Amino acid sequence: MKALLTSTSYFPPLRYMAECMHAQRITVEAYETYAKQTFRNRCEIAGPNGRQKLVVPVIKTDGNHTQTRDIRIAYDLPWQKIHLRSVTAAYNRSPFLIHYIDHFHPFFEKRYEFLLDMNTGILVKLLEILGSGKTIGLTSYYEKKPEGVYDKREELSPKRPFVRQPAVPYTQPFTERYGFLEDLSVLDVIFCLGPEARGYLQVL
Repeated sequence: MKALLTSTSYFPPLRYMAECMHAQRITVEAYETYAKQTFRNRCEIAGPNGRQKLVVPVIKTDGNHTQTRDIRIAYDLPWQKIHLRSVTAAYNRSPFLIHYIDHFHPFFEKRYEFLLDMNTGILVKLLEILGSGKTIGLTSYYEKKPEGVYDKREELSPKRPFVRQPAVPYTQPFTERYGFLEDLSVLDVIFCLGPEARGYLQVL
């Protein structure tokens, strides 16, 4: 077991959640300079046209020097309705959508001011569904090279390849069309495998 330090993430990918499941405790970085085009404000699902990105529009109050804790969510467009509609349409053939989708409705309805607050709420809910029993803490300042933690802030990024192989490919909504799509949002494994999602993540 290890202490995990990671970036915030919007409906995290499988590799992120696997690290959380293996961690003794989880600390989310709040004081790093916000990096664009990462999992911090986006996720990928198995859509009808293959990998489908869902992006939360954000406002960087201090430009490129904005810390993650200060990133605000923009509501100029109805992105919450779009994301919920996209997730529902993508997984309406999956066996466990009906059992879990209600757990996530609050995140598509409440107007959170800060991205970090929304993402932390999402992670708490995901860990609850997966039965991990783990709690989440936030950093109180930034350390470039922290000691005593497993630092995955940079590694868990869409810009870096997924090096672990999944235990067993499972049936996704459009497997017959695109084959198995690796490292999608954890929503994918929850809606496709249901109660077996926890065991799947634990062996990644």
